Amino acid sequence: MKPKTANRLGQEKSPYLLQHASNPVDWYPWGEEAFQRAREEKKPVFLSIGYSTCHWCHVMARESFADEEIAALLNAGFISIKVDREERPDIDQMYMAAAMAMNGAGGWPLSVFLLPDGAPFYAATYIPPRAGNGLSGLPDVLQAIRAAWDDHREALAQSATELMGILQKSAIAGGGGTGGKIRTQSNSLTRAVALLAESFDQRYGGFGGAPKFPRPAVFTLLFSSWVLEEDARALEMGLATLQAMAGGGIHDHIGGGFHRYAVDQQWRVPHFEKMLYDQAQLAEAYLLATQITGEMQYAEVARRTFHYVLSSLQAPTGGFYAAEDADSEDPYLPGQHGEGAYYLWTEEDIVRSVGSADANIFTYCYGVEFDGNALVDPQQEFTGRNIFYMKHTAAEAAEHFDKGISEIEDALTRASGKLAAKRQQRQAPHRDEKILVSWNGLMIKALARGSVVLQDPQLLKAARDTAIFLRSSLYDSESRTLCRCFCQGEKGGKGQLDDYAFLVAGLLELYHVSQEPQWLQWAIELTETQIRLFWDEQAGGFFDSVVDSLVAIRLKTQYDGAEPAPNSLAVVNLVRLARLTDRKQWLDLAEKTLRNFQGQLQQAPEALPIMLVAQQEFLEASSFLVIAGRREDAETKEMLEIVHRSWVPGRLLLLADGGENQDFLNKLLPFLETVAMQDDQATAYVCRDYTCQLPVTDPAELKRILEEEGGMERRRGRFDVLKKDLGKI
Repeated sequence: MKPKTANRLGQEKSPYLLQHASNPVDWYPWGEEAFQRAREEKKPVFLSIGYSTCHWCHVMARESFADEEIAALLNAGFISIKVDREERPDIDQMYMAAAMAMNGAGGWPLSVFLLPDGAPFYAATYIPPRAGNGLSGLPDVLQAIRAAWDDHREALAQSATELMGILQKSAIAGGGGTGGKIRTQSNSLTRAVALLAESFDQRYGGFGGAPKFPRPAVFTLLFSSWVLEEDARALEMGLATLQAMAGGGIHDHIGGGFHRYAVDQQWRVPHFEKMLYDQAQLAEAYLLATQITGEMQYAEVARRTFHYVLSSLQAPTGGFYAAEDADSEDPYLPGQHGEGAYYLWTEEDIVRSVGSADANIFTYCYGVEFDGNALVDPQQEFTGRNIFYMKHTAAEAAEHFDKGISEIEDALTRASGKLAAKRQQRQAPHRDEKILVSWNGLMIKALARGSVVLQDPQLLKAARDTAIFLRSSLYDSESRTLCRCFCQGEKGGKGQLDDYAFLVAGLLELYHVSQEPQWLQWAIELTETQIRLFWDEQAGGFFDSVVDSLVAIRLKTQYDGAEPAPNSLAVVNLVRLARLTDRKQWLDLAEKTLRNFQGQLQQAPEALPIMLVAQQEFLEASSFLVIAGRREDAETKEMLEIVHRSWVPGRLLLLADGGENQDFLNKLLPFLETVAMQDDQATAYVCRDYTCQLPVTDPAELKRILEEEGGMERRRGRFDVLKKDLGKI
């Protein structure tokens, strides 16, 4: 249901914009109308950027944008524009870069003051409604900026023009590429791991101190370094961090999935919002850990994460919603709302919900205290609320209670189930029901891998259904272009680079698992469009955004953060597609992109871990594993399972099934015409640079070859020694 409308945002689809439709602020959505009015009335523009599950955006909305006095100041002196950063990442990216250049820091809500032509001259993040604690209040800021606008407009304009010039030069420089030689994989990977080790938290896992954000791209780098170079330090850092996160409060131990980040060093106290992109990437990180180690503790975390996504974020129309909020109604204080209220428990409530016997075990294992272990509000003392984190393992509980481990595990399972049922009776947090192509692409990728690692066909169905939905609802087959999002039954926005790159990555993984040629064909079409819309002819690499007359600067993300830099996945995709389609020109584009980012890769290789792995794939010879066999035959399925059991970066799997897939592949890769079943048996071929070794028909022999090729047995032996030093989840 749309809110009562007091401004122009009531006609928008974005949940974030609709949250502000009843504000007394005379908001405009981003567009020419707002800037035209600013030019006509000679007023500065106040631009506020956020997203619907952002806690501090809610705070600023409640404190300031609902305040009649502050709204009057904004309406009299400024033209005010609201932007959903998830809907328009190109706008957010440009003005966040401006904020970083001005202040050295950024965040959301982002508050930027602009000239009527869109050039920024002042930026801040959250601004309180009244002065205090050394911070100016928003009314003071508005009055000061309006005074400067009236008295020193030329100086503000000059400052804004100079800043835009700096940003434009940065955009032209891209990743600081020099056109020099691309570094060898060993040099880059080793150096990146060493730099990460300098900030590794030996005690609690993760990198740096509080707050601690999951950075999923780092796991790809660390695990690649282990597989390719047997770097035990890389594996230790990766597994220790995954274990610490899985045991911490950042992990939802009742419903599955992960909160956005931890505010403390121990991963115990989360910022409670849940983002789709985190679920997708972290599930995949735990799946990689499963493939590398064979340890099912990591698989279980991935399985529970998928359960959360499928039960809480899956849209009935298809695809997955963007996020769930951190704030919700307080179950213990009716009528009040607070951050994390949905997830917090009193000890009394736990005992009443699950019974005293199981509650004793549960509270011991999950760190529950009678006085509480969680702050409901930073200004309050402990109020009896608890965040669940793994304080004691099942083995420790078994010793403490003098019971068997299976008894402890059964008690924890019973208690968790009852608490999950009780929690469903609470008012759930607000859910942002935008369906973003980019984040759904990441989810397709994770689901497809999960279907084979966890041997769960329902995950493959979910991945396939999501791809079908995106193609039918957000893809124009005539122009071969994507829209960015689907909300309230309508598609909207132009697809950005991350939409194309992330979806292509998902489709390649879906093809890898399903061997259904339609997904590879669509990935090819999307990549052709991506090159047409985003390629930088001057410097190489891809711009993050499409051309837009109201967005003056097109940038290239130079950091694999909460999400991968789109160029990082673009290089991975180009290398793999070039080898799957024998298109040498796409390898050339991958090389030019890598050269464009060499400055960043050489100065701070740990900043772009996905691109480092992509560079390694580019430098290596092509690696194919071809299974010639009928899909329905048990021997074919067994060979495919053997292949999926392990992970080698860049290895491409193809199924020569004698049917539609083989016909499609034969047109792309002529060398496959020589691949066939031997003695009417499923047959495996290990191929490098389009040349295949002798065929193998025995699954056990295939397993031996793959383990020998990847040094699997040797690495497993080293892992058995290493894991003694790692704690258990």
